Amino acid sequence: MSGRISPEMMRQHLQMYLVVGSVNCLAEPSRVVQEALAGGTTMIQFREKGHGALTGVPMFELARQLQNLCRHAGIPFIVNDDVELALELDADGVHIGQDDESADSVRARIGNRILGVSAHTIEEARRAILQGADYLGVGPIYPTISKDDAQAVQGPAILHEMRKARIDVPIVGIGGITIERVEEVVGAGADGIAVISAVTQAERIRAAAAELKHKVLLSIKHSRMSQKL
Repeated sequence: MSGRISPEMMRQHLQMYLVVGSVNCLAEPSRVVQEALAGGTTMIQFREKGHGALTGVPMFELARQLQNLCRHAGIPFIVNDDVELALELDADGVHIGQDDESADSVRARIGNRILGVSAHTIEEARRAILQGADYLGVGPIYPTISKDDAQAVQGPAILHEMRKARIDVPIVGIGGITIERVEEVVGAGADGIAVISAVTQAERIRAAAAELKHKVLLSIKHSRMSQKL
């Protein structure tokens, strides 16, 4: 990779960001990802955690399978938390939480690959940016059942507060986001949405991804028009 990703390109990749692992999927994970990509998903994060999650060779093989689908679609493939796995796969990036390895340490190890950091406060956001984050994952905005280690619910207000505090890096909202909540999240300052169950638990995966993506694009357009007024 020649250099760090530009904020403009990062914002586009965050529009419809699917976080996926085998424990979250109703259908085969590779089918979920294939359908989600066909529906317009702009980035995939591999998060193999929780009760019954794969480990060792089966986890690696699933990650490689999903990465190949992303490569074929020209979409970034991000690994949650596991820097060794990301480097072994030559993934496009890593996403870390506040309890994981520090962002500056991960940045030193992954070079110019994409680095996403979860942030729940303005202080955490500023520190992540100083340490080399390309984007922030902010949430949980709403209650979520997909993560058993989720922090306290923030509400869209945290996005407003971060933008008001001049935190202008790309931000993706995560946690309990449904089609009805997209406009509120984007209107509050997010560049896109990260979802798990809204797509992985959907009966019609491609349609669910497409509807969410369409709503994000409409909300971004609406938000920009409001700012100009």
